[in-house]
Amino acid sequence: MLKIAITGATGRMGRALIPAVLAAPELALAAALVREGSPHAGKDAGLLAGVAPAGLPVSSDMEAALGVADVVVDFSLPALTVDLAGRCAVAGVPLVTGTTGLDEAGQAALRAAAGRVPVLAAPNMSVGVTLALSLLEQATRVLGEDYDVEIQETHHRHKADAPSGTALRMGEAVAGARGRQLADCAVYSREGQIGPRPPGSIGFAVTRAGEVVGEHTVLFAGAGERLEIRHQADSRATFAEGALRAARWIHGQPAGLYSMRDVLGL
Repeated sequence: MLKIAITGATGRMGRALIPAVLAAPELALAAALVREGSPHAGKDAGLLAGVAPAGLPVSSDMEAALGVADVVVDFSLPALTVDLAGRCAVAGVPLVTGTTGLDEAGQAALRAAAGRVPVLAAPNMSVGVTLALSLLEQATRVLGEDYDVEIQETHHRHKADAPSGTALRMGEAVAGARGRQLADCAVYSREGQIGPRPPGSIGFAVTRAGEVVGEHTVLFAGAGERLEIRHQADSRATFAEGALRAARWIHGQPAGLYSMRDVLGL
């Protein structure tokens, strides 16, 4: 039985992951972790997630969790993920993280940890989004430079980073298929007299409203036609199932930095 530790247990994804682990006969919930000083510490993890009691109290003891876990699944905050990556590397525990908003230093921390343990980092654990990234690369190569590209994303009002990690990854997929770096062609805001659209640019538009789980649309607009590749998440359960699929896959893999594309063999 694969023993899973979940960080960010009280967050939206943590509360989706706990029932998914408890429902999987081949998985065991080894730990449900919260930040130190959390008022939820000591509460039953299952009850906290709105399901039957799990018989496991929520804890902030990361060292104890790493001592019993086979894989850590992390949806927390960038600073916590950076610290966690270092701890996993020392403890020899594989890490699956869906934390977004990591800066270059945070990305470097993941790469450093991946030198010692397997690390899977994906801004979106959805199987559908992973497939969409592959389709975006194919569409970009076929359509060429004459098609303008715009990426629009919508998330709930509580999301802290913008654009979303998934939107940025979609932009990277398009830019990479054009042989470019996203930083050299991304346009993140438009206001006032901005002039004509720069050739080859990739535009982003962000909406934060209500309790929208996640919607991403990539528009390819050419002369006389438009193509849209769109993904809509209706439940966080899809991300939880994808993360647990990644956890099953990464256990036993050699040290390295992986993505959901590796899990799906794309």
